[in-house]
Amino acid sequence: MAGEFIADSIFDNGLTYITSNANAVHVCSQVPTSYSEATSTYSLGSKSSPSVGSPENGATSGRRVVIDQFTDGVASSSGVATHWALVYTGGTELLATGPLAAPDTVALGSPFTVDAISISLRDATVT
Repeated sequence: MAGEFIADSIFDNGLTYITSNANAVHVCSQVPTSYSEATSTYSLGSKSSPSVGSPENGATSGRRVVIDQFTDGVASSSGVATHWALVYTGGTELLATGPLAAPDTVALGSPFTVDAISISLRDATVT
């Protein structure tokens, strides 16, 4: 069925929750499914206060927010980071996760870089 629609403002409200509450990005050794896994069990390091943009048009459809690339994350353990986890520490909440652009070997106490991250909500489809 063609012509189905969801207003951008609906998507934006969900994405605005991320921009208002996200206050740390962790790199993890595998995909975390909880706040505890993201910040402790699988965390290899973190970046506080990442720069999270306002909701905008998605790259292909829908809406998105972009977390700017950063180069000043600090490794709290050594290992191979494969995923990122965006968290709200004040609410002990895991907000979003995804794979890194490429696995990255991090070393305890060393800085690490994470490329820009796009968190997207795709346009509605009807099945």
